[in-house]
Amino acid sequence: MFTRIDHVMICVPDLKRGIEQYTKLGFNMHPGGSHPGKGTHNAIAFNQDDYVELLAIRDQPEYQAAVRAPGYPSGGLAEFIAAGGGIRYIALQSDDLAKDVAAMRSRGVDVSDVTDGARRTPAGLDLRWRVAVPGAGNPLPVFFLQHLTPVEERRKQVPGAGEHPNKVFKLERAYVVTPNAEAEAAIYAKVLGIAQPPLQRGTVIMSTWRCFSWAIPAWALPRRTRPGRGLTP
Repeated sequence: MFTRIDHVMICVPDLKRGIEQYTKLGFNMHPGGSHPGKGTHNAIAFNQDDYVELLAIRDQPEYQAAVRAPGYPSGGLAEFIAAGGGIRYIALQSDDLAKDVAAMRSRGVDVSDVTDGARRTPAGLDLRWRVAVPGAGNPLPVFFLQHLTPVEERRKQVPGAGEHPNKVFKLERAYVVTPNAEAEAAIYAKVLGIAQPPLQRGTVIMSTWRCFSWAIPAWALPRRTRPGRGLTP
């Protein structure tokens, strides 16, 4: 089952400059390492159990070769960065990804096969995971992740995990802006396999929204109600 928001992927044109900017925001950013065969590299701000990821292209030819393969969640990364970059994906953690993919397909959800992923940190720590992504039938800014490396080991990739000057300690929720909260929430309910929550009226964000909640995090799908207003994840 899906258990939490695992991390948010923020795509940047230059990893070094991205690290500098997020360090100014009070995050302890650390180089995360390279993704073998993917042409990308990242940096990590690890919270207690989840994290913020900065992702950039390290090698353009290698990246272009990688995105031709199915099941790669960052296809189109070059175009996304050229358009301004920013938060692109919310990664949802699964405790049994093969089972979750089978369940999604039984509900008629278009989702990729499960593929393996890995990277080596600058300190030599090998991290392994499994990943699946939504298909063209339901293109959402999410992908699905099962860690094969225990969280205790993953915390070791950065010194002082969860200790940021800005006091951030977890990802509590993410907002996904959509022009139609009703229709979009139905898609998320089908993908996630949970009941579609009731429509609510936000008094702070001034939008109508539906909130999908787990035991730990929550994330919402608001609809803009005024020109120029609205939150992005």
